[in-house]
Amino acid sequence: MARHLAWHETLELHELIALQSNCLIHLKKSLKKVTNPELRDLFLFSIRSLEKNIKELVPFISRAPRAYAHERQDDSAFFAGNLLGAAKTSVRTYAAAITETATPELKSVFTKHLNNSIKWHTKVFEYMNKHGYYPAFDLHQLLTNDAENAEKALTMKY
Repeated sequence: MARHLAWHETLELHELIALQSNCLIHLKKSLKKVTNPELRDLFLFSIRSLEKNIKELVPFISRAPRAYAHERQDDSAFFAGNLLGAAKTSVRTYAAAITETATPELKSVFTKHLNNSIKWHTKVFEYMNKHGYYPAFDLHQLLTNDAENAEKALTMKY
């Protein structure tokens, strides 16, 4: 067993923990609004699945570079993180769609939307970076934020 994670897998670990923690918080905040029993069961299944994933991933943070703790004051980082995740997903989805498109007019629209998604992602990232919510150049802090957000997601009542 390797003593520490490689840089590239540490970054993937960060992406997975951040995305799943934000999704888990969103699901838990939304659950009380879900009245359809079958859909509620699906939400509960999703919550349990994400909790299991996060619990299995978080221990790997200790095998990455050491992190430093800080305290968050409000949910702004959570909301901005949701926007960032949506923007990243939009970029990836449009990029994939372009590779599957044979109709030139549709490809042109997809390309325009891809560029808009990139601008969206840039604006959200710059906001998060400015406010210290996404310390992209400080892996220690990035992983600390992930661990804190994962803990919040796992301990949040629903």
